Amino acid sequence: MTNQKLTVVLVHGAFAESASWSGVVERLQDRFIHVVAVANPLRSVSGDAAYLRDVIAGIDGTVVLVGHSYGGMVITDAAAGNDKVAGLVYVCAFAPDHGESAFELSNRFPGGTLGRALTAYPVTSGGNELAIRPDAFHHQFAADVPPARAALMCATQRPVTETALTAGLPTDVPAWTSIPSWFVFSDEDRTIPVALHRFMANRAGAQGVREVSGASHALSVSHPEAVTASILDAVDAVVETPA
Repeated sequence: MTNQKLTVVLVHGAFAESASWSGVVERLQDRFIHVVAVANPLRSVSGDAAYLRDVIAGIDGTVVLVGHSYGGMVITDAAAGNDKVAGLVYVCAFAPDHGESAFELSNRFPGGTLGRALTAYPVTSGGNELAIRPDAFHHQFAADVPPARAALMCATQRPVTETALTAGLPTDVPAWTSIPSWFVFSDEDRTIPVALHRFMANRAGAQGVREVSGASHALSVSHPEAVTASILDAVDAVVETPA
């Protein structure tokens, strides 16, 4: 991949939006790395992955995909069999195997409290949409973020369909089985238990693992430097430095 253009594509998860990557984007741009923060539709794993594949198809050169939370489901499906994707970075994210859903994985180990923080309401397209209640958002999602910032994040959160969180990974061969991966996560994540993060990183044979002490699920907001460091590890590994 010498001299090949590279783009870092950031994919947010449920209850967040693309601006949640702002601190990471700034740090990558400071390194003159091309970066795109995608607006994840949060409608279904297969549909969201199809949209991400369209985004990737429009990018010239190699791609490193970075997913936060449910965004990990999406990048795992979208990157499967995609020759343009050279690396995967999971940021407090799900790295599912075939048939595994976000809800099923989050309940595999104790410690997750997301279910108690959610509110559900029907949508005209069918089924329910889920959001984190304002009274629970700071504690559940972003406990190490200043209250004013957490209130802003709550007001701008993108709801997700129940289908997106309960449907299993469609692809038979998840991308992490053939594409090198890096994991960065929090040891006080209340949405995805740290035991699950460790399990998924080990199962994927991660090239690198960073565990951030005392951090929340909103790692890209509270610790953008740690997230950026893991992304740079991936970039350095997949792109050779020109002589």
